[in-house]
Order: sequence, then C-alpha cells, then structure tokens
Amino acid sequence: MRESKNVWVLIEVVRGKLKNVSLELLGQGRKMADALGEKLVAVIPGCEVQEFAQVAISCGADQVLVVDQVELKDYSTDGYAKVVCTLIEKYGPSVLLIGATNNGRDLGPRISCRMKTGLTADCTELAVDEETRLVRWTRPAFGGNLMATILCPDTRPQIGTVRPGVFKRPLADLEREGEIILEHVELGEEEIRTRILEVLAGEGDQGVNLEEAEIIVAGGRGVGSKENFHILRELADVLGAQVGASRAAVDSEWIPALHQVGQTGKTVGPRIYIACGISGAIQHLAGMSSSDVIIAINQDPEAPIFQVADYGIVGDLFEIVPELTKKIREKKAG
Repeated sequence: MRESKNVWVLIEVVRGKLKNVSLELLGQGRKMADALGEKLVAVIPGCEVQEFAQVAISCGADQVLVVDQVELKDYSTDGYAKVVCTLIEKYGPSVLLIGATNNGRDLGPRISCRMKTGLTADCTELAVDEETRLVRWTRPAFGGNLMATILCPDTRPQIGTVRPGVFKRPLADLEREGEIILEHVELGEEEIRTRILEVLAGEGDQGVNLEEAEIIVAGGRGVGSKENFHILRELADVLGAQVGASRAAVDSEWIPALHQVGQTGKTVGPRIYIACGISGAIQHLAGMSSSDVIIAINQDPEAPIFQVADYGIVGDLFEIVPELTKKIREKKAG
C-alpha cells in the first residue's frame, strides 16, 4: 500500500487503431496524477503498437510501458490479463484507469480478481479526495436513479472502467517529452486458451460510432414510429451527424440498440447533441449530459430535457426538424 504510486491508463489499440477513450482517460489521468503529485503512466499492450507511445506522451503521459509482442496481435483475456498483472506486480501503481469498451469490461474484472483488489465499473466521474488521497469513483446506481461515489481504501491498485465520451480528449502537445520503456512478458501458447479466427461485422454495425461522433441527432418516444426516424436521418445527413436514440425508441424496435444513448446504452460527448422527442429521463441524461451544446425539441415545455439543454424549442418535431433540414441545405448550397 505504502509503496504503490502513480496513475496508470491502459491504452487500447484494436486492429491498428487507438481507441479514443484511451486518450480521454489520459486527459483525466493527468489531472489526477497532478493532484496526487505522481506520474501518469500509459500502458500499451499489443502488436506493432510502439508508434502510439509518443501519442500517449503528447496527451499527458510522463512514462509509457510498451509490451509489443506477436502474441498480443488480437485481444485475449488470458494474454492481456497476464501482461497487465505482471506489470502491476513489477511497478505497483496506485490507480489503473481502463476504458469501458467491450475489451475493457472483460479485462478489468479479471485484473481486479487476480490482484485481489476492487473495481468500480462504468464510471461517469473521477476525482481525488484531498484529505484521504483516494480516488472518488462516481457511477450511476439503481438503474440510474442515483449516483454512487465509491472509495477503495484498503487495496491497490484502485481500478475503474470509464465509459467513452465522459471526458474530453486533451489537446496534444507534440513537443512534450517522456520516457518510453519496452517490456516483455513470457506468454506460452498454452496460456492463451481462446483465439480470434475471424472478425465479422454484424448487420447494421457499419458506420455506427456514437462515441466519437461530433454531432448526434437523437430521437425518443416522441418520434412515434420506426418510419418516422427518416426525418432524423435526413437532418443527420445534412449535418454529417450520427443518429442516436433513447431507450424507449430502442425498446419499441424503431431503431437498433447500437444507436442507444444512456445508462444502458452508450455515453457520448459530441460538440452538438440534438434531442428530438426525448423527455429527458435520468437514464438518458447520464449518457449525453457532457455534450458541449444540447439542443432539445419537444412539445412538452415541462420536459426534463430542457433543464440541461443550452437551446430549447417547444413545438412539433415533425414541423421543426424538416424545416431545420431545409434551412441547413439552403445554407450549404448558398
């Protein structure tokens, strides 16, 4: 406990692409490391990933641990868990931040179990308690009806997974310098029990990337039907935006679950979020309230969505959205 120090961020690289949430966590990790007076360390496991070390440094890391091995070309629970746990045993970090991606949600519990420490999942806020120097992990609880703040005082490292889009990606400082350490972890063939043979994109997966979208046009119960979503798609097309949805719209099977924003969907933080026919239940707000600008269109002037909106339009979305689409087309054409 006394020897544990430094804030670690696990950098996730999938098929040669760095996950945006990893950079978001470097920005928040930098603030936490500064508050603790410790180093920010990026951990990059994978194959042919050394190029991302300088990216991590430019986004705030003081030190980067790179494990670049062919056995780590594809994610596997066994291989990645052994690598991270081996590094934890060697260096003894105080804090480990992991993106709440599919891989991160799989890896985090395995690491916490092996290291006999706790894990707080799907965090939406991170802070350092000034008095105890413990991390304050905040996450939605009881179906998103309240926010719980969790401490891990007795074991190390303190581990948490954080949803993509919760924090803003830091501005890169290309002149920033840091230390890069190449590590190697022995991985026997028998230690990796499952392997990826082929990656197949499911129907409807193409082009749905809400976590990294700059603009999102989202629809809720007020859209009324699956067919009515076409007016949102038309607005999204002229804006170069992604289409999102509330849980009510997804449960009604008007749009696939990949588009769901909220506590049981995806957490997003675009520059512009346009909520059409969404009342603003707390479960939905938990997934989009960090957007830079929120525009709400709803017939009910008392809808909770207006309490978080920067701009609100009280009216019929079937009149407002097509007119908005028309005006934007005319503006772009002119």
